Amino acid sequence: MAYVDGFVVAVPKKKLQAYRQMAQKAGRVWKEHGAVEYRECAGDDLKVKMGMPFPRLARLKPGETVFFSWIVYKSRSHRDRVIAKVMKDPRLQTMMTGPPPFDMKRMAYGGFKMLVDL
Repeated sequence: MAYVDGFVVAVPKKKLQAYRQMAQKAGRVWKEHGAVEYRECAGDDLKVKMGMPFPRLARLKPGETVFFSWIVYKSRSHRDRVIAKVMKDPRLQTMMTGPPPFDMKRMAYGGFKMLVDL
């Protein structure tokens, strides 16, 4: 069964272009090393009345938006192999030299077993 890495990050709106460029480069690296899907989604309809809205979850500050992102792999072991390759890729290392265009302290991340796949 497929395996998913999921992320939620708060991104300053003035850094959206830098975030997009970083995500496009990172997505290419992940896909080249075997990821099945790489998705980065910017918040759009976030003023919901039910549950915990993403802005609250991400502790958004004025001038920020939230990204909901995921990477799909064939399995947990496949994910572990892809991540090992990605972390050694020099393109990723060069992206990590400066501060990222988002607040790493407020990033939520986790690996998830797929339970339903329709």
